[in-house]
Amino acid sequence: MPFFDAGTQPLATLAFPETRDEAVSLPRFRLRFVRCVDCGHVYNPEFDYDQVPYAKHPNKMFNLGTIWRDHLRQVEQLILDAVPPRPCVVEIGCGDGHLLRALAEARPAGRYVGFDPNSKVDTGDGAIEARAELFLARRHLEELKPQMIVARHVLEHLVDPLALLEEIAFAASCLRRPTRLFVEVPCVDLAIESCRTADFFYEHNSHFTSHSLRRMLERCGASIELLEKGYGGEVAYAVAEMPVPAHQREIGRQALAFAEHSKEASYTLAAQLDAISRSGRRVAIWGGTGKAAALINQCNMDVERFPLVVDSDRQKAGTFVPGTGQRIQFRDVLIEQPADLIIIATQWRAADIVLEMQQMGIGAELVLIEHRGRLIDYFHDEHPYRYIARPAGRAWHRAESHAPLPPPIGGQPWSLGMPTEAAGG
Repeated sequence: MPFFDAGTQPLATLAFPETRDEAVSLPRFRLRFVRCVDCGHVYNPEFDYDQVPYAKHPNKMFNLGTIWRDHLRQVEQLILDAVPPRPCVVEIGCGDGHLLRALAEARPAGRYVGFDPNSKVDTGDGAIEARAELFLARRHLEELKPQMIVARHVLEHLVDPLALLEEIAFAASCLRRPTRLFVEVPCVDLAIESCRTADFFYEHNSHFTSHSLRRMLERCGASIELLEKGYGGEVAYAVAEMPVPAHQREIGRQALAFAEHSKEASYTLAAQLDAISRSGRRVAIWGGTGKAAALINQCNMDVERFPLVVDSDRQKAGTFVPGTGQRIQFRDVLIEQPADLIIIATQWRAADIVLEMQQMGIGAELVLIEHRGRLIDYFHDEHPYRYIARPAGRAWHRAESHAPLPPPIGGQPWSLGMPTEAAGG
């Protein structure tokens, strides 16, 4: 819902103008805050991270106030209580490094690594390590193996803070390393209650309530050990473990397997299509839009090698395949000028198309579909795209297949020496 429209304003914390003229002529950015009616989070959908010069200027925070310093000591102790005697602690957005230096002083046997796009980090004569780069969860968790990741006054600057925590949780789970998180953010509970508008400026894109912080941690699978307000309710902080549910690991594994499979499939399909092109046979691709066009483009079935594209829909005749440019013809062109080989580019419609071919008297030596990353014979190879009829009044369903699957990707490319009587079914 609309929450607070502040028009346009300059950067409030990272501009650092050196003259009056420079100050008044600073570029201005749109501040249009909205609030989620589910979790209560407040954010600016107009925010553009690239407009904020984090690499040029450090995000300065005044840490010398007496009460604030008491809060910092409490934070330091919470972190030390949650890590082993020789910890590895990583801080995302460490600023000038004051927190890591304090931890290193209290427990010098540990390793303390700070990530910040700004390079002006005081390492305390080597007590901490500073990296002028963004933290990448999968790479740096595997490299550093931290027991604790700290993100203090960082998440409110991000376009998608949830994504960062999800990446940390997923990487920790895949590496099967117990990893704790300490997170602290400004809390706008009191600002909302008292209608205080000064909290809402451009660099702070996200504004957390205590409830939205909890919901974010729960969304990424974190097990919350502690969630409290501090400094008079102006900040909220939490300690959490970062496991990921098993089903997310499994989906991640499937995603990576699919990515690897599709990469290998592109080489196999390219070899098969090249062999078909060089065979001199008349080839028709059945289907020219939608999923068929996607397959034609993915497999680079160009107009020079595969000029003949037909479709069952008469209304598509005369249009052209997006991307590759073949003129789509109505399927009846194959009655008078049969193709030697038909590639059905929409596997999910293959049974209907084969039935249509039989009804219209359209024959071919071979009918091929893509399955598991290779072209296979529709009639003789095993695949899930055959249908069998049920009794009248009931829908068709896919025929179950219990036969062995085709050879895996990476084996010998499909050979042109396949049976020629396939069109008889």
